[in-house]
Amino acid sequence: MSNRLQEFRKKREELNDKTMELGHLGIKRFFNMDSNTYREGALDSKTKELLGLVASMVLRCNDCIDYHLEQCAKTGSTKEEITDAMNVALIVGGSIVIPHLRRGVETLEFLEEEGAFN
Repeated sequence: MSNRLQEFRKKREELNDKTMELGHLGIKRFFNMDSNTYREGALDSKTKELLGLVASMVLRCNDCIDYHLEQCAKTGSTKEEITDAMNVALIVGGSIVIPHLRRGVETLEFLEEEGAFN
């Protein structure tokens, strides 16, 4: 049985492949720029992913929230660090962020079930 996060991963991969098949240079450049942004630099990848999570929550993009939560776990953030970052998003974005915070909490549970924080 798959959960919402597993379904998101599958659909995201399928649609990213279809998007790249369009062969549009501008789209390819944007995707490349996005990937490069989260690489090590003056800020480490872990910090950049936490920033991406906060921005995604404030902008209320559920797909982005799920993506950045997974990347936060992969780059070594603890559940406590992620929770603290989500609190920053709530303060910056206000109460309209609450439904997205709830979704983030559910996604954290899925990640925890997969052993992402062990």
